[in-house]
Amino acid sequence: MLCSDSVRLSPKKMIAAAIFTLLAIGLSSVVPSIQIAWVTAILLLTIYLFAFEIVDVDVAAVTIMVILGLTSLFAPVMGLEQGLVDTRQIFNGFSSNAVISIIAVMIIGAGLDKTGIMSKVASFILNIGGTTETRIIPIISSTVGIISSFMQNVGAAALFLPVVSRISARSGLPMSRLLMPMGFCAILGGTVTMVGSSPLILLNDLILTSNQALPAEHQMETWSLFSVTPIGLALVATGIIYFVVAGRFVLPTGKGDDGSTHKTMEYFENIYGVDYDLYEIVVPAGSRLTGKCLDEIEEDFPIRVVGIDKGDGLRFGNQSIDRTIAIEAGTILGVLADDDIFEHFVQASKVEVKKDLDTFAEALIPSKAGIAEVVIAPGSALIGKSARDIFMRKTYGLSLLAIHRGGETVTREGGGVRDTPFISGDALVVHTTWSDLARLETDRNFVVVTTEYPHEESRPHKVVCAGVFFAIALSMVLFTDLRLSIALLTGALGMILTNVLSIDEAYQAVSWKTVFLLASLIPLGLAVETSGTAAWIAQQTLAVMGDVPVWGLQLAVALLATFFTLVMSNVGATVLLVPLAVNIAIGAGANPAVFALTVAIATSNSFLIPTHQVNALIMGPGGYRVPDFMRAGGIMTILFLIVSMLMLNLIF
Repeated sequence: MLCSDSVRLSPKKMIAAAIFTLLAIGLSSVVPSIQIAWVTAILLLTIYLFAFEIVDVDVAAVTIMVILGLTSLFAPVMGLEQGLVDTRQIFNGFSSNAVISIIAVMIIGAGLDKTGIMSKVASFILNIGGTTETRIIPIISSTVGIISSFMQNVGAAALFLPVVSRISARSGLPMSRLLMPMGFCAILGGTVTMVGSSPLILLNDLILTSNQALPAEHQMETWSLFSVTPIGLALVATGIIYFVVAGRFVLPTGKGDDGSTHKTMEYFENIYGVDYDLYEIVVPAGSRLTGKCLDEIEEDFPIRVVGIDKGDGLRFGNQSIDRTIAIEAGTILGVLADDDIFEHFVQASKVEVKKDLDTFAEALIPSKAGIAEVVIAPGSALIGKSARDIFMRKTYGLSLLAIHRGGETVTREGGGVRDTPFISGDALVVHTTWSDLARLETDRNFVVVTTEYPHEESRPHKVVCAGVFFAIALSMVLFTDLRLSIALLTGALGMILTNVLSIDEAYQAVSWKTVFLLASLIPLGLAVETSGTAAWIAQQTLAVMGDVPVWGLQLAVALLATFFTLVMSNVGATVLLVPLAVNIAIGAGANPAVFALTVAIATSNSFLIPTHQVNALIMGPGGYRVPDFMRAGGIMTILFLIVSMLMLNLIF
C-alpha cells in the first residue's frame, strides 16, 4: 500500500506518459544508431519527469543517473555493446568543477551573512527601494547582473541569496517574488563581459582551435573583454523590465513569511490578553518625555521601551537598557504598546511616530527578537523579587509584559506587573532578543517555554576574517587561471578555519538538494554528447532549415544552443556547437566569429527548467516548482532570443 501511494499519476500525467512513450518509439525508428535511440528515450523520460513533477526534481535526476549506470548491466538486452555511460564516470558529477563551486559559494555566502554584512547590504537596498516589489526588484537584479558580469553567475546569485532572505523578512515580500528575478538577472549578467560565463571564457580558445583548420580568408579574430557588453546590458535590462511589468502575472505568489510571528502573537493574545505592536518614535525638543528617565516614562504610560538610540549607538537586549537612562531631544525609541494605549501615549507625550521601523528595522525584526514565554523555576533565586528589584530588562534582556498566575494574568494595567513579586511557576510573557533567550536556556532561574525561535548567532567580530577570505577567493577567480572550484574552496575553507563558521554550520549552509540535482544530471549530458545524439539533433535541425537567409541560420544555431543547454552543461553545448556553427557560417557566406559568439551567448538562455546552476540554487529557498520556471522562463526564453538576435545583427 505504501509503495502504491508513493507516486500517484493523475489521468493528465498518464496521458502525457503515453504521448512521450509513443514519441520515443517513433524517434527510435529514424535515429541512426541504437545508442542514440536509447539516449533519446532517456532524454524524453527526463523531460517528462521534470515537466510533470512525478517525483521531486532531485529524485528525478538521481533516478536518471542510476538508469544510465544500469545500462552497463543490461547492455546485451538493450542491444548495446556497452553501457551508455562508463560506470567509472557515473559519479564524476559530484566532483565536478561546477558542483564543488556551488558548495563553496554557499558556504562563503553563509559566512558573510553570519558576520552581518548581508544585513547591512539588505538595509541599504531597503533604504533606497523601500518595501515595494517594483522598486526592490530592479535594485537587486541590476546589482546582481553587474556583479555576475565579472564573476561566475552562480557565485553572484549565492552571494545575494542571504541578502534577498533578509529583504524578504523585513519587507514582507515572499522570497518567491524576489529570488527568480535575481537568479534570472544573474544568468543574464554573465553575458555582459567575456569573463562572465564559462562559455564566453572558453569561446576564444575554441576560435583559435577552429582557426587551425580554416584557410587564411576565413581566419577569425578573438573577442575582447567588452565586445559583448552592449548585448549583455540589453539582456539584463530586458530581464528587469520583464519582471517589473509582468512579474505580478508570472511569478508565483508564495507564502513569504510562514506566519509564525502572527501565530505567536495570536497565541499570547488568546491566552494572556497581550496584544502589543512594535513602534518607532522620535522624541522632539518640545516633547513631555524630554528630561525624564525611562523609569518615569514607563510609570506614566503603560508602554515598554525595548530599544534606544541616543546617537551613540543602538541599545537593546541584555546589559543595554537601564531604567535610569535620561531621554534627550532627538532620542529614538523602540516601543511596545497596545494600539489604543499607544495612540493616547503619542498625543499626550507629543512624540513623532515613524511610518515604518527604520533605526530598529534590523535589530528588532522577527528573526532577531519577539514575544516569548518563560517560567520561574522551582528554587529560583528570583522568587519573592520583582522585575524592578532585579533590573530584569538590563540583567536578562527581558522586557516584562505580563505574568500569568493561577489562571489569572497580571498586566501593567492590572496593577503594576513590574512591581509584582515572583512566585514559583509564574509564566512570564516577555519581549526579548532571541540571543538573550538562548542564554536563558542554561539559567536555572528560568524554564524557557518558547523553543521555536530563530537560534541565530551573529559574529560581527569576524567580519574582517570573512572579508579577507572573500576577497582572496574573488581575486583568485578574477586574476588567476586557477579552477573556479579551488579558488572558491579557498575562501570557504578560510572562513571555517578562522571560525567565521563552524564545520556543522558549513554543512547546514549547503543545499544538498541542489548538489544532487546538478551532479546527477552531468552523466546525462555526457551520454548525449558521447553517443552522438547531440550531433545528430543538430544535423537534423539544420537539414530541415533548407534554403533560408543568414539570420534564419543564426536563429537556428541559437535555438539549438538553447535546447542543448537545457539538457547538458553549457560548456558541453558550446564545445559541441561552435565548430558546427563556424562551418555553417562559412557555407552561408556569413561571419563565422559572430556565429560562434551566438552559440556562446545562447547557452545562457537557460530559464525553462532548473537545470542551470543558478536556477537549481534558488529553487529550494524560493519554494519553486518546475511549472513556475516553465511559466516565467518560457517568456524569458523568447525575449532572450529576440533581444540577443537583434543586438547581434545590429552591432555585428
